[in-house]
Amino acid sequence: MTALEKLGRYVAESSQPSDPLRDLVELHLIDTVGAWIASTRTSEGANLLRFRAMVCANGRTGEALALDLATRCALARLSEIDNIHLPSMTTPGAIVIPGALTLAAATTDITADGLIAAIIAGTEAMTRLGRALDGPSILYRGIWPTYFAAPFAMAAVAARLLRLDAESSAHALALALTLAAPAVGHHSTATTSRWFALGNAARNGLTAALAAQHGFSSDHKVIEGQLLPDVFGIKPDISALTDALGERITLSEVSFKPWCAARQTMAATQALKDIIASGVAPSTIEEVTVEVLPPHLKMIDHGVVAGDRVSHLTSVQYCMAVAALASEAAFDIQQAPAKIPSAVQALMAKIKVQADERLLAEYPRSWPARVRVTAGAGRQERTVTHVPGDPALPFDRIGVRKKFLRFTEPVIGAERTERILARCSNALASGKFAALVDDIEQVTCRERHD
Repeated sequence: MTALEKLGRYVAESSQPSDPLRDLVELHLIDTVGAWIASTRTSEGANLLRFRAMVCANGRTGEALALDLATRCALARLSEIDNIHLPSMTTPGAIVIPGALTLAAATTDITADGLIAAIIAGTEAMTRLGRALDGPSILYRGIWPTYFAAPFAMAAVAARLLRLDAESSAHALALALTLAAPAVGHHSTATTSRWFALGNAARNGLTAALAAQHGFSSDHKVIEGQLLPDVFGIKPDISALTDALGERITLSEVSFKPWCAARQTMAATQALKDIIASGVAPSTIEEVTVEVLPPHLKMIDHGVVAGDRVSHLTSVQYCMAVAALASEAAFDIQQAPAKIPSAVQALMAKIKVQADERLLAEYPRSWPARVRVTAGAGRQERTVTHVPGDPALPFDRIGVRKKFLRFTEPVIGAERTERILARCSNALASGKFAALVDDIEQVTCRERHD
């Protein structure tokens, strides 16, 4: 049996979730819905909603379901507060959860258990493919693991919700893999196509599952063949797709993000926050040395460009200085201020970043950083291996609620935020997915016209 046949059987035959697993899915669903809503405050989010409205206004309603799915996945991912699986370098929640909710809301006979099973199956598919491709390595040579794995994840979600059998599910996964693309290039404008492309990748996964449902077959041996080595220069670890399949649930290894930034910057930022909390006043800081994982150095060691959201999200100097001097800015989804305060600029200039191979001991399961601060006559050092929201420091229901309120209230107001939060919990108890999705649509699209 091929790896895709084993994974297809897992998708088709996944069993009823346990109560703890149901609770974990609910927390990630709440977190992802918050990311989905919060992203509509960004210029990229507004542009995605305008594009969808334009297509539908031109009478192409037959594409409405697929376009809804693509738009919602793109919105959740562009938020940069969606969840992340460190070992695979993928962000499964933003693809799997909006996609599953979209399909479940459009289908009359999907149960809560069915939705949960689809979310788990999609998360397994994305993270396992990411590990098989060595996502933490290929990212830094230009291949975006989440983009590559998005069709695969959505094919698993759709196959489970469509109740495809094991063979058809394997065909859906195989076809989705052939529809995968590696990269979107570098974009830094307000109307970047990066998120549009990601949404379309998720849409391709739905197409693959629908094709399999209608009898299209694909090569079950595609991942064992020469496609990945010859075309993409990737020698996949086939065992990562199936090892301990059904014995452990990868969702328990997925991190929540505590604030809005690239995850690669967060350990260093948390280390500086801890040093400040110990009594070091930011105004006394003279020098900051940051040691980071060698693969992360090039990505995060840079300044920022006005209007370029990505440069702010990925600059460790900016993220650390903001955390020290303007902490509320870390919860700004737009993350592209017209002007950076002079004090923040001054602290950024004092932060020097270098690679330290000693930090690689547990990589990619953990992404540590070490920070040394010189302030006056004193010197402090902190090494942070896990940030709040990681599996080692997990968010509980209170933590997820606090994050949801913090990011969602500024966009839709307190009353609507509480209503959506209640809907999220109720959806997994009652199976009323359409009510939740309709409510999200009403509040996000209303905000674009208020």
